[in-house]
Amino acid sequence: MKPSRSRSVSVGGAAAAAGANGRQMVVGADFLLSMVETHWTARNRDASKMESGLRAQQELKKIEQQIAQLESAAGQDEETRHEIQQLHRRVDALRREVSAHLSAWEKTELARHPQRPYTLDYVERIFTDWSEIHGDRGFGDDPAIVCGMARFHGEDVMIVGHQKARDTKQKVYRNFGMPNPEGYRKALRAMQMAAKFRRPVFTFVDTPGAYPGLGAEERGQAEAIARNLREMARLEIPIITVITGEGGSGGALAIAIADRVLMMENAIYSVISPEGCASIMWRDAMKKDLAAQALKITAKDLGDLGCIDGVVAEPEGGTHTDHEASATLLDAALQKHYAELKKIPVPELVASRYNKFRNMAQCFRVEA
Repeated sequence: MKPSRSRSVSVGGAAAAAGANGRQMVVGADFLLSMVETHWTARNRDASKMESGLRAQQELKKIEQQIAQLESAAGQDEETRHEIQQLHRRVDALRREVSAHLSAWEKTELARHPQRPYTLDYVERIFTDWSEIHGDRGFGDDPAIVCGMARFHGEDVMIVGHQKARDTKQKVYRNFGMPNPEGYRKALRAMQMAAKFRRPVFTFVDTPGAYPGLGAEERGQAEAIARNLREMARLEIPIITVITGEGGSGGALAIAIADRVLMMENAIYSVISPEGCASIMWRDAMKKDLAAQALKITAKDLGDLGCIDGVVAEPEGGTHTDHEASATLLDAALQKHYAELKKIPVPELVASRYNKFRNMAQCFRVEA
């Protein structure tokens, strides 16, 4: 009987120690969360002491990791479990508040996040029977743009999109998502093939811009982009574009003349990068946050200006936090808009697309 009592005492002591350790971890997580909440409150009260929203999100991610460790630990009592649930609610509430108040520059940083899903990530999760098309039949193949046939909920479609990468070798191979003219010519070849067989086109935009190198200019970069703009405006098929990350200048617009232009919640779409704008306007690239705000590059700004047709929600924290949830939200938006476009007669569809872009950014003189 003595060994049995010894074992029960040692088990009870271990449980008590585990409970005490769990309490300490709860107190630590609560302290860190209180600091983030305090800094965020100070940010909203005084713009001159503004803490980065992205930094707040990073701190929240660390706190969530601590909470996950707490949940997996043994020896929790009812009070500890209740406090963990309260921490979850506070983290969720603060994350929603941070996301709602991100500045234009902070959204630019989110749009450039290396873990955001790229075109092939969405293809893998939304479409089936993917078959890639290579080459422009004139110069070569450009890996910075991917094109291919696939099925979208059983219907044959054509997909065109910019493709970035995450490791150094792939970044060089994809030219950091900046297409050469052969990439745009490949995209146009694929879209014209889709028009021939009456297949809708889905394009995914995520590029800093068209590649500005000497070779690209020698091979007709400007002409390739201009031709895409003209030809896409009159393709007799439904076209849906999604700005998934960066929508940089003509390099983005070259595959974005569409019946529906959608933007992910934290994507950006602009004629120039904030750094480039700041360098031109103020001769100081460090004023990029001011330039980002002035350029009106966020999804909300462009929706208010009438330059896009819808905003696709992202998971809490951004698409980089959950690729599956991001694809699910985008899939629902694509289904909705495609169903609407299928009901429109082709002549009306083409005329509406042309008029939509012709009516953007009109200026009127008002007599005093």
